[in-house]
Amino acid sequence: MHFSEEVNKMMCVKQGVNHGSAPIPSEGKWVKSKEIKDISGFSHGVGWCAPQQGTCKLSLNIKDGIIREALIETVGCSGMTHSAAMAGEILPGKTVLEACNTDLVCDAINVAMRELFLQIVYGRTQSAFSEGGLEIGAGLEDLGKGLRSQVGTIYSTEAKGVRYLEMAEGYITKLALDKENTVIGYEFVRFGPMMEMIKKGMTADEALKKNTGKYGRYEGAAKYIDPRHE
Repeated sequence: MHFSEEVNKMMCVKQGVNHGSAPIPSEGKWVKSKEIKDISGFSHGVGWCAPQQGTCKLSLNIKDGIIREALIETVGCSGMTHSAAMAGEILPGKTVLEACNTDLVCDAINVAMRELFLQIVYGRTQSAFSEGGLEIGAGLEDLGKGLRSQVGTIYSTEAKGVRYLEMAEGYITKLALDKENTVIGYEFVRFGPMMEMIKKGMTADEALKKNTGKYGRYEGAAKYIDPRHE
C-alpha cells in the first residue's frame, strides 16, 4: 500500500471506540452485515432506461447473499422483454454483488438491480421482520391468476377522451358510457384463467364466456364502445 508524503509524516493516533456496523433487520433477525453472505431478504426494485421509454420491476428472493428466485416484469419496450428473458437466466445462483456487476443488457433492469441492492443492504426488505424470510416461490404471489403480470394500460387524448385498455381485472373489451358519454363501467376478460381453461381442454368460446366479467355500472348504460376501435 502506497502512502503520500503528507500521510507518512503524520503521527499515529489510536482509534477510539468502534462498534462496527449498525445491525439491520434481516428475515426476523438483527444482523451486522460484514460479508455478502450476511444479506438475506425478499424485495423489489424499479428501474427505467436512459430515454425513459420503458420500466422494469425486479423482485429477488435472496438467501445468504445468493439470489434464489427472480421475477422480472417489464413494460413499454419490446427489446426490454428479451433482456428480461436473459436476466431470468443470468440472475439466479449469483450473489447480490455479482448481480450488480452483471451485464443485464437493458438499462431499466440494471437500474432496478441497483435500487433493489440498496434496499437489501440497508435492511429495507419486504421480509425484514419475517422470521426465516419468505419461501422460494413468493415472487409468484405478485402475479395474477394464470401467472400474468398485473398491468394497467390507459390511453387518452384531449380531443377524444379516455380509453381503458387493460386493468388489474384483465383485458378491457368494452367501455360503458352514460348519456353524457362518461365512462361508468367496463367489460373485461381474465386472460390468465382463460388460457388455463383452454389448456385443460375447454373450448375457447366457453372459456371466454366463463372469464368475461363486468365492473361498475355496466348494465343499463346508454352506450357501449370498443376502446380500441371506437
